Amino acid sequence: MALAPRAGRKPNTDSPQPLAEDRRLEQERREEAALLRDMDALLARYEKPLFNFVFQYLLDHAEAEDVTQETFIAAWKARDTFRGESKLNTWLYRIAQNQCKNRLKQRGRQREMEGYSLDAGLPGGDDDLAGTRDIADWSASPARVLEQKELGALINKAVDGLAPEYKVVLLLREMEGLAYTEIAQVTGLTMEAVKTRINRARAMVRQRVEPYLSP
Repeated sequence: MALAPRAGRKPNTDSPQPLAEDRRLEQERREEAALLRDMDALLARYEKPLFNFVFQYLLDHAEAEDVTQETFIAAWKARDTFRGESKLNTWLYRIAQNQCKNRLKQRGRQREMEGYSLDAGLPGGDDDLAGTRDIADWSASPARVLEQKELGALINKAVDGLAPEYKVVLLLREMEGLAYTEIAQVTGLTMEAVKTRINRARAMVRQRVEPYLSP
């Protein structure tokens, strides 16, 4: 005699997506671990973006080359400590940021790099910054090439004048395209602090640039 199905028993409808995501993440971790065993491959993947970040931070081409090299050497020596708890690129940017800080201390330029104080208030408060556009949008005028170049130079000068604690988060976001969570991992800040500093940095740049945009 056939047995009747148990009352209340439902077929297994669990989605395979979580398992597929786990497999993808595991594959990504294996690939990143492999990169840390091959210096040539590591350089090919990350040398250019790391150099760009370091150069924008230090504003010195020769020093940027040195610090980029020091970053890869430090990463290579510490490769066995990488556990895959964060992405490889965020781990490398964190090392690069520390190397940049050390270089600034060595050359005694910390005072020169100071801009707005962390305690300085901004007109309108943080709530008014929510609609601040990304820096890249301000120069999006393909028909006005000369003005675009001039605006780019103004923006670069404004970014260069930011204090390091604002400059680093803005560079990681706008130039390197890191997510807020990745920037938090690189800098050791909370997500809220990352968002606040990025908003303030954008506002500072906008305040310095807008007087030149008036008709």
